[in-house]
Amino acid sequence: MTATTTETPGYLAGTWQIDPTHSNVTFSIRHMMVSKVRGSFGEFTGTIVTGQAIADSSVTASIVMNSIDTGNEQRDGHLRNNDFFDIENFPTMSYRSTAIRQDGDDFIVDGELTLRGVTKHVPLKLEISGVGPDAYGGTRIGFEARTEINRQDFGVNWSGALETGGVVVSDKVGIELDIQAVLEVPQA
Repeated sequence: MTATTTETPGYLAGTWQIDPTHSNVTFSIRHMMVSKVRGSFGEFTGTIVTGQAIADSSVTASIVMNSIDTGNEQRDGHLRNNDFFDIENFPTMSYRSTAIRQDGDDFIVDGELTLRGVTKHVPLKLEISGVGPDAYGGTRIGFEARTEINRQDFGVNWSGALETGGVVVSDKVGIELDIQAVLEVPQA
């Protein structure tokens, strides 16, 4: 797939709103040095503007940090406090693209992630899943994206040392996005 619209079937330039009911924002992190804990965020919003060429597109998104769900309420409560996300002072995490470029058959979305008041460059490896009509007379587009961040870069420093060496949670956090968006305004 290249950065031209003619090679992406159904591609439309326009403004799209992320459909949180049909999208997932998930993460995974190594726990106790032996396995991964996975979680998700249930509340998020975002706008995607697709240009005539894919490289001319942009995205902005915001995630409500209180909506974290790892399947364990005690752990979720710990993640919400000052040891991790400090949601009282930083209730949202946001992402704003700065460029989109082609990388072989894939695309890279260069952008800025803001977490706990710290903004860092975070690229997302992007795949366009498809474009097509929905059952309500609208048009939808799908994206899959993934990246890895170091949580320490964003001031999320709590580690908890293990007696046998190592830490309770690793620094590397894998992030995966499976996004479906609805066309709001087609571009003429």
